[in-house]
This record gives sequence, structure tokens and C-alpha cells, in this order.
Amino acid sequence: MMKCGWFSLAVVVVVALALLPSIACAQTTQPAASTTSASGDQLANRLLAPQGGTANRQLPAPTAGPVTDASSGKSAVAPAAPTLNVLREGTFIVNRVGRLTRSADGQQEEFAFDADGKTMRDAPVVILPNLKLMQMENAVAGSSRDLRFRVSGMVTEYKGRNYVLLDKVVVVPDLDQQF
Repeated sequence: MMKCGWFSLAVVVVVALALLPSIACAQTTQPAASTTSASGDQLANRLLAPQGGTANRQLPAPTAGPVTDASSGKSAVAPAAPTLNVLREGTFIVNRVGRLTRSADGQQEEFAFDADGKTMRDAPVVILPNLKLMQMENAVAGSSRDLRFRVSGMVTEYKGRNYVLLDKVVVVPDLDQQF
């Protein structure tokens, strides 16, 4: 009984293997009828060609010259505030010292620069959310004093405001507490 079962299984496997090439090679679809024969280059050029009239339209160039910060001058909260220029997109802030503050509307965190001895005034930059901002917020929440930070990062510009994507954040030690 057992020999008969194995034998019939072997016969089924042999028959299936014999029919496999004819089943695998059977073509089930037909190629599309082409009315024109185009070469590969012609086909690629046609597919890569711009579609419609909007493909050749270029975006306007960014404004040339200095742009004033949207939160300074007449737009500032303080009366008679000076007009400040924004930093150009792609500028890097390297080892600048300042404080973490809230924006006037309370929705965003800003970095207010300490005076650097050169221009003595820089517009605050909005901090783009990332782990470095979270580290700054945690340090401020866990401290009983006003913390100063030394930061580095890349500046972006959007609608007359500067934003910074922080790369490095270090708490500046307080000189009074060292002695």
C-alpha cells in the first residue's frame, strides 16, 4: 500500500516536470500593435519633452540686496525699534552666544543674540524644531537661572524672517558661579 502511494506520487512529479517547459513558455499576452516604429532615442526624447506651457516657466529670482527683518522697525513690539537686516539663506552661525526666548505670539522659540561687539544688534532668529531645541528647552526647564547658550547652525530665510537649524548647542557656564 505504501509503495503504491509513493509510486503514484513519483509519476505525478515526472508528468508535471515534463509539462513544465510547455507551460512556462506559453505566451499569454500579445504585444501592442504599433502604428509607428520609433527608435529608442525618439521615444526617450518624446517622454522627456516638457508637457504644456508651464514647464518652461522659471521662478522669480530672490530679492537682491539687504532685506529687512519683518519683526524689526515698524513691525516690532517695542516703540521706535531699529530696522534690522536679515541674514542671507545658507549663512552659518558659528559659536554665537544668546538666550532662548519665546516669540511675541508665544508660538515659536527664538534665539536672541547677545551683543557681539561689532554691530551690537542682531535680529532674533526663529529656531526650527529639532532635538537640539528640545535639549535647550529641557535645560531651561531644569534650571533656576537664566541660561545662555553657545550655538552653531545654518540660517534659512522665509518671508522676511530668519530661521536657524541648530547643529551644536552648549550651555555657557555662568562666570559668577565659578569663583
